[in-house]
Amino acid sequence: MGQLSIRDLDDATAARLKSEARRRGQSLNRYIHLLLRQAPLPAASTKANHLDLDSLAGQWTAAQGKAFEKAVAPFSKVDPSLWR
Repeated sequence: MGQLSIRDLDDATAARLKSEARRRGQSLNRYIHLLLRQAPLPAASTKANHLDLDSLAGQWTAAQGKAFEKAVAPFSKVDPSLWR
């Protein structure tokens, strides 16, 4: 089992943690365990960190890219009569 050390925790925060643990009838260690278990943590990822927007915008497979190009191809044709 892992162990953590919290350094440079300000006195006010430490006092609030101790006070709340005491109020709940728990040890400080147990109370901090509870807080950490309830904290929203990011899911573990096997992907490398990237500095792009793929996770927000999504990604297409090669087949989806080809289908999109085929679907929008008619829009690249210009009607000369509209440009007179």
